[in-house]
This record gives sequence, structure tokens and C-alpha cells, in this order.
Amino acid sequence: MAEVQAAFFDLDKTVIAKASIAAFGRPLRRSGLISRRMVARAVAGQVIFMYFGADEERLQKIRESMLTLTKGWNKDQVSQIVRETLVETIEPLIYAEALDLMEFHRAEGHRIYLVSASPEEIVLPLAEMLGVDGAIATRAEIDDAGCYTGEMAFYAYGPNKAVAITQLAERAGIILEDCYAYSDSATDVPMLEVVGHPVVVNPDRALAKVAKERGWESRNFTKPVRLRDRVSRRTPMVTGLFALLGVLVLVVLKGTPHRRSLT
Repeated sequence: MAEVQAAFFDLDKTVIAKASIAAFGRPLRRSGLISRRMVARAVAGQVIFMYFGADEERLQKIRESMLTLTKGWNKDQVSQIVRETLVETIEPLIYAEALDLMEFHRAEGHRIYLVSASPEEIVLPLAEMLGVDGAIATRAEIDDAGCYTGEMAFYAYGPNKAVAITQLAERAGIILEDCYAYSDSATDVPMLEVVGHPVVVNPDRALAKVAKERGWESRNFTKPVRLRDRVSRRTPMVTGLFALLGVLVLVVLKGTPHRRSLT
């Protein structure tokens, strides 16, 4: 069996220029799931996250508040909102430098995976939009009615990312010592350690210190672009997805606003 190489990309502040959960605050508010005040709190949290990083205590509070907030929400409804608003919400925030790296790895025959603590309802559609090979993301527990229970089935954070990457590598025959990983946060040191080529991107202060001590490569991404401007004619699947999502967004924007049921 031929050796398989891969590149693992963290999502927030590595592939996109904003925390993905905070980015969907307005679409969720328009759908009646959260209030304007909740959106404002999410934006404030985003500012703190961007400039100071996120330690374990802060992330624990964010996680608990999100679980409490989403308890009782219908999973299919949330997934529909994300897919309908993905282009307007996330697509303009994607770093050109991240897209360039993905193109490099594709040209080298490497598999590409997103690895994010964000919920799979956001990460999986984005993985499809980017045309990558797969994703590792946080999964919430769902009850028999298809609603969130307020508990976590799998939290793709810290050491859990490294465990999930190792398990994926074992299943897919990926040689991790020949692989690459990209991340901005010190919480992802375990993920960076598990591969042979760790690269820090827009690192927070703690990760910048670790990278300097260990001689890891460091990069700065500064150019968010619209993915539609970078889509090649050789990727009809992604182009078709944009066309479909674009139609859905137009329907939502032109339609009469209404509140969706939570059940």
C-alpha cells in the first residue's frame, strides 16, 4: 500500500479570519433562535478571542453557555440555517494564504482535513465548500426527537484533536510523521506535536513562544478573500455548490422574514 500524506488545518483564525460560531450569530438571530443581546455577547467574545487567545477556563465557560443555549434546538433546523447562509457568512472570511496552502497540498497528492472544535453543523458544510477530503469536528448529543440535549458527544478540542487525527491516520493508512498541521492556538499543541511538520499560523502569544522554543515554522495570514473568486473551472463540484447555496441565500433574503419553530 502506498504511503498516504495529509495536511490538517485548524479552522478559526487559521482558515477563516473569525470564530465560526460567532460568525453565525446574525443568521441565528434572524431565524428567531437567539436574541440581539446574545449576538452582541458573541461579538464581544470574538474580540477577546482574537486578541488574547482562549485559555481552558474561558473556553469552558464558552462551551457551557453554548450547550445551555442550544438545548432543545432542532439539529436539522440549525443545519439548514448554516447551509442557507454559509456563503454570506463564512465565504468572505477565508484566508487566501490558507487556500494557497490547500492548493499546494493537493498538487502534492496530500489529503486535506479540517480539524475544529466548532460544531459539525458548521464544519462539515464548510469542508464541502472547500472541497477538502474530510473533517474532524465537535458533535453534540441528539435526542430521539432530533434535538440537542445540552450534552457533548465528542469535543474536538486540545488533546482530543490529536487522538482523532491518530485514529483517522490508522484507518486511512496516513503516515503522520510525513504530515502537516496548521493552527493558531496553544490549545492545539497536541495536534501540532502528532505530525512531522507542525506550522503555527497567526499564533497566540503562548503558541508563538512554544514555536520559537521548538523551532516550528510560523506564518502570518492576512488576506481574507471570497472563495468564489478563487474557484477553478477544474472544480465543478465546488462551483455547483456555490450556485446552489447562492440560490438558497437569495430566496432567504428576498422572502418574507418569519420565525421558525424550535421543535
